[in-house]
Amino acid sequence: MNVTLVPRRARRGAVLIVVLVVVAMLSLAGYTFTHMMLTHQQAAQLHGRQIQARVLVDSGVEYVRTYFTQEEATRDEMGGHYLNPTVFQAVPVMVDADPRGRGNFSVVAPNLDEMGNLAGVRYGLEDLSTRLNMNILPMAEGLLPGAGQTLLMALPGMTEDTADAILDWIDEDDEVREFGAEAESYEGYLPKNGPLDSVEELLLIRGVTPRLLFGLDTNRNGMVEQHELEQEVSGITSTAQESAAIDVTAEGMQRGWSGFLTLHSQEKNATSLGQQRIFVNNDNLQELFQQLSDVFNEEWAVFIVAYRQAGAFDGGDSGESASGHTIDFEQEPQEKLSQVLDLIDKKVQIRFADEDDSVVLRSPFPNDQAAMNIYLPLLMDVLSVSESPTIPGRININQAPRSILLGIPGMTEELVEAIIEQRPLELDPQNEDPNLKFESWLLTTGLVDLEQMKTLMPFVTAGGDVFQAQVVGYFEDGGAASRTEAIFDTTGKIPRVVFWRDISHLGRGYPLELLGVQLDVTQ
Repeated sequence: MNVTLVPRRARRGAVLIVVLVVVAMLSLAGYTFTHMMLTHQQAAQLHGRQIQARVLVDSGVEYVRTYFTQEEATRDEMGGHYLNPTVFQAVPVMVDADPRGRGNFSVVAPNLDEMGNLAGVRYGLEDLSTRLNMNILPMAEGLLPGAGQTLLMALPGMTEDTADAILDWIDEDDEVREFGAEAESYEGYLPKNGPLDSVEELLLIRGVTPRLLFGLDTNRNGMVEQHELEQEVSGITSTAQESAAIDVTAEGMQRGWSGFLTLHSQEKNATSLGQQRIFVNNDNLQELFQQLSDVFNEEWAVFIVAYRQAGAFDGGDSGESASGHTIDFEQEPQEKLSQVLDLIDKKVQIRFADEDDSVVLRSPFPNDQAAMNIYLPLLMDVLSVSESPTIPGRININQAPRSILLGIPGMTEELVEAIIEQRPLELDPQNEDPNLKFESWLLTTGLVDLEQMKTLMPFVTAGGDVFQAQVVGYFEDGGAASRTEAIFDTTGKIPRVVFWRDISHLGRGYPLELLGVQLDVTQ
């Protein structure tokens, strides 16, 4: 047997190679471990900064809520909530010389043109009374048959089929409207037959698609950007069937229907001083008379109670003043007001206490534009036909886009044009005309007559008390950011956040130069 001997020097060389390989592997393992630890450290830092960004958003939400705890006069002095970069842009939370350590939040809302198209953003909040409240549609139908469909049909791209399907989904019955859809039109689920829980619930309804509901602004930042237009052209966000149905690049459709709809709009049923309004339909007439006498003169107080007791008189007698008469509180009320305007230009025939014959009273509220400019602001401010603390769903004629205005029952295209031309988008605290605080400015300026105003009154307001905004928390180095949609209900004594949705997954949404930076980091 032949045996080959390996030289000792060769064996030593092999050991050296093995040692080198082991050292290399250990070095590589050490490098990999170090790199992995650095990666984990960076991830932990990023996660920590993302948490900090979320805290910046939380600070912004609480900041807005606290803002609404202040008196209205104070808020007006600060610049209001509509467009106020001083109060709502680049509010510092974390102050540092290093941009990585400077954390701010900004409160932004979409800036819309009169058609409801996106026109950039503004620093402030959006009054949700500028939108159509879906859950008041059955109430609107009860006030005026067909009003619900009229309100819906004004939305860009809405069809009768879809409008009736929406109404069938919300109403309490199972009766199919002319173009509607009830249980037989759905598989696996049934119509709600009740109020919506979210605007997104509309996607369950026949005829409502994501493209119609959300439009082009897929990252919800109030701007249609180039990548969103490219997606539309390439068909990524649309189907051929939907393209045939509606062009979302049309007027008002950039945000889709969701930009016109809400579930939360309402307003305080309170005076300009924040006090409870007088419930003019109170059946305790002595209590009502005392409340009226505390704020009005004798003639006004007596006439209003007399109207409640006897209703309107259509005779030819011109009537006399209600002053100097004593009300007989034994007479039960026979009439309720459907709105404050019912008192205008009316006569009452009634028998007073200790008087043998009935008398005819003339209204202290004549149908005269000059007189209305004086008495109507006080009536609108102090009286209410409802004792509810809030009034839901009326539309803010001072800020609502054209399509929402056109859907209001009794509204005409000519009137919409006149409103847009004359309305104050934001009330000027220095403007001394009290009429502009109330929807009845349409009447006092002569845009409508008394009967037209009565038709419009149940559906319109001059401003609501529920607001929506996006709060963006961000660091000035362009790194971590967080974004939230929040709705603030200010109808109660303590403002509440009634809706909150994290949309950070859609990105920061806005360039740093738009969000703003801290002007002086040394303070």
